[in-house]
Amino acid sequence: MGIYLNPDNENFARTLKRPIYVDKTQMIAQINEFMEQDNTYLCISRPRRFGKTIAGNMLSAYYSKGADSRELFAPYKIASDPSFETNLNKFNVIQIDMNSEYRNEVEKDELLNNLTRLILAEMREVFPSVKLEENLTLGQAILAIYAKTKEKFVIIFDEYDVLVRENVSQKLFTQYLDLLNGLFKSNTLRPAIALAYLTGILPVVRDRIQSKLNNFEEYTILDAGKLAEYIGFTSPEVQELCRKYGMDFQECKRWYDGYSQRGFEIYNPESVVKSLMNGDCSNYWSKTSTYAVISDRIRENFAGTKDDVIKMLSGESVDVNVLMFMNTMTDFHSKDDVFTYLIHLGYLSYDRVEKTCRIPNKEVQQEWLSAVSVADDYAVTNRIVQGSKELLAETIRGNGKAVAAALDESHIHVTSNRSYNNEDALQSAIYLSYIYALNKYTIIKEMTTGKGFADVVFIPFVPSLPAMVIELKRNGSTESALAQIKEKKYFSSLENYSGEILLVGVNYDEEKKSHDCIIEKWIK
Repeated sequence: MGIYLNPDNENFARTLKRPIYVDKTQMIAQINEFMEQDNTYLCISRPRRFGKTIAGNMLSAYYSKGADSRELFAPYKIASDPSFETNLNKFNVIQIDMNSEYRNEVEKDELLNNLTRLILAEMREVFPSVKLEENLTLGQAILAIYAKTKEKFVIIFDEYDVLVRENVSQKLFTQYLDLLNGLFKSNTLRPAIALAYLTGILPVVRDRIQSKLNNFEEYTILDAGKLAEYIGFTSPEVQELCRKYGMDFQECKRWYDGYSQRGFEIYNPESVVKSLMNGDCSNYWSKTSTYAVISDRIRENFAGTKDDVIKMLSGESVDVNVLMFMNTMTDFHSKDDVFTYLIHLGYLSYDRVEKTCRIPNKEVQQEWLSAVSVADDYAVTNRIVQGSKELLAETIRGNGKAVAAALDESHIHVTSNRSYNNEDALQSAIYLSYIYALNKYTIIKEMTTGKGFADVVFIPFVPSLPAMVIELKRNGSTESALAQIKEKKYFSSLENYSGEILLVGVNYDEEKKSHDCIIEKWIK
């Protein structure tokens, strides 16, 4: 066994010793199926903290000739799969963590030369009968070994895109292209590679690297295809963990859910684990990433960016074209490029059916709010957000004038390029004004009710707070709004809630462009 060639299974074994491990070993069966179909060049991209390294270590432990992993996998799902014995520890694995190699290399331009030298040295130890010259490329060495022994290789690159994301020299980048080209574009070499498995945050770069990797099948956060259930924790998995650790599943869902994939609700794995270990749902995202990634991008303010950011902060989804982004860190030409990039980083989730994106959950929303607070063009947005805590308090006190004044400002702000009198805009104004309430309420727009639709319903998940039902009228009266709530018996939709309900009637006067509000208490 070596460091790069035929590593042992210790890295994955350490993962299995953690207090919390969700069994994703069935992914191996899916990879084995791909290999049977000659789909052996895979690029898997997903955000940070979504288990890329763990998956790579798992595959290495399974395929590597340098390990004996039968007992390691015995307690897990893959052990009972018919394909388990097919490829177990039968390949020469080359595993490279490009991020670690890059960070640890003092002379960055010598990174690939030094890496190749170290791998070739291990090859000579494992294959002493094969003459490997000093100046061989990695691809040439693999081909020489295959020609002599017919032994095949599995190549696993973790963080393959680090040299795309970092500001590296042209010399190093050209060397990297040569390495990729030598490994993955040679028809002569292809029989020697049983599997190429690349992971990163970004999919294959489309302007410079694509020609080197256009034979790779891609599974991304935009569409993970058959690998969807393996890119994060699924709802049933999180529900079982919450049961085991005594965590409120609905609270966990509010914080970490939101990445839908092929019928699976996907949760951020690292944040879920940390919340369970700490016994507290909190923002663990900021421990490993930074909101500056968002603020730097939205400051570019391409046409429509600000309007769409405000919509998303207001709980809406917005249209996005994910097909134009070049998958780089520099080529941003439109808001679609910015949003697609933020989808790949996990700051937005993507609906592949509707072709829309949104802020996925409470944890990520806090990163957006932090980003907006330091972006100059979003000063008004930040003021509304900062005032939302006091607005909730005033609403609970029954201060209709404070609610009306807040909605006046918010309504103007959320409708800069939309019809000012649009009902969706009115709803968004309410949502943005009450954004702090997300810390204490589940907020539902147009909630189905006893005899119709309530415009906005606030259902508390914090004890001692009243529920709220807000009815919007246009060119009517606040009294008629309250009457409509009572007539339709909106409060009957809160059948699992008992206690005080605030009936909030809001009227918007189109001519005056102003709001009125009255608040009435109801005990259920």
